[in-house]
Amino acid sequence: MFMLSNPVTIGVDEAGRGPLAGPVVAAAVVLGASCPKGLDDSKKLSAKRRATLDEQIRATCGWAVGVVEPEEIDRINILRATMLAMTKAVAGLIEKLGTEPGAILIDGNLTPHGRCDAWRWDARAIVGGDALEPCISAASIVAKEWRDRLMIAAAQQHPHYGWERNKGYGSAEHMAALRQHGPTPLHRQSFAPVAQAVLI
Repeated sequence: MFMLSNPVTIGVDEAGRGPLAGPVVAAAVVLGASCPKGLDDSKKLSAKRRATLDEQIRATCGWAVGVVEPEEIDRINILRATMLAMTKAVAGLIEKLGTEPGAILIDGNLTPHGRCDAWRWDARAIVGGDALEPCISAASIVAKEWRDRLMIAAAQQHPHYGWERNKGYGSAEHMAALRQHGPTPLHRQSFAPVAQAVLI
């Protein structure tokens, strides 16, 4: 078990707001005493370095993820789905830790306060926080790697769309396959390119 600081600070970030397919995933992380060095915004790291850090974070830190599937994204919209994923991640981590956080730091300019009924904690949004706060950096890495693994697995079930490469984003390959084969149950029907493909 990793050593807890007291009071704990939880970092939160999400992955997958923009793709046309797949879930949105949020991660919540409390750094352990022996957390890995070189934490940074997941987008600034090489795939190999990010994967290594992900393993190290999950081995030495407290963490949890929240996943909201495409059907729910379509029902409540992507912003609210992102806030719900963050709420699930924080609630899951607090349950693991057995203690309430001293602070919650969230990447971006919004928190789930007032945007998700289940959110019940004070939190601070930090623009660019995934590059400024190590606990948010760790959350960005865990969220990105978790979602990438989900999309690589989904690509085996839906091989036409190149999700193992584009992770559900609207790449040329993905758009061409969407026009040719139509959407899958993992596509976000409320996103314009998907909705337009349905009409073709």
